[in-house]
Amino acid sequence: MKYRHLFFDLDHTLWDFETNARQTLSDLHKDNELHAKGVPDFDLFFERYSYHNERLWDRYTKGFIKQDELRWKRMWLALLDFKLADEPLARTLAVQFLEQLPTKNSLFPYTVEILTYLKEKNYRMHLVTNGFEKVQHHKIQFANLHTFFDEVITSEASNSLKPNKEIFDYALSKTGANLNESIMIGDNQDADIQGGINAGMDTIFVNHLNVVPHVKPTYVIYHLKELENIL
Repeated sequence: MKYRHLFFDLDHTLWDFETNARQTLSDLHKDNELHAKGVPDFDLFFERYSYHNERLWDRYTKGFIKQDELRWKRMWLALLDFKLADEPLARTLAVQFLEQLPTKNSLFPYTVEILTYLKEKNYRMHLVTNGFEKVQHHKIQFANLHTFFDEVITSEASNSLKPNKEIFDYALSKTGANLNESIMIGDNQDADIQGGINAGMDTIFVNHLNVVPHVKPTYVIYHLKELENIL
């Protein structure tokens, strides 16, 4: 067995963020009667939220904005696209979103099966995530993934963000793993794959979206079941 410690990303790799976020925002759109406040088209609202969320996450991971700004401004900017300049509403939606999102539990196909397979092979599995500490732990609990992972390393706890080498150094220290027996598994080429490379770690790019890689991972897979061919 070449590897002993498997470091997984959570969102978009195992936990289906887009499906869960869409369901959460659909609930919030209804509960807050946004259709009566100038946001009649939920699909367009979700598209605008997703656009701003991606842009703000990129700024957050590069250190340009703080956590709180990311949380509420993605809502604020999405509402502004409907000419609804309501900061209190944006802040309320931000709080409600992070309360309800972790309770959703849609996973990518074969997530539980592959984690069970790997656990039965005695791999030690951990999560390395840029997500928020409290939110990520709640996601893991509600999705019944907590039994698979020994350690959950978040950007908050490590005081660093993927792709910075420091969060991986922290993960190795916290888990007692050696670099040459560790591998990073994730969907984000810049955060997970380049981050793993920055740390000197082998990587597996989980290419759910079948995109052309712009970073060279050690392995590429298109479905989680393919991990059985590597591990």
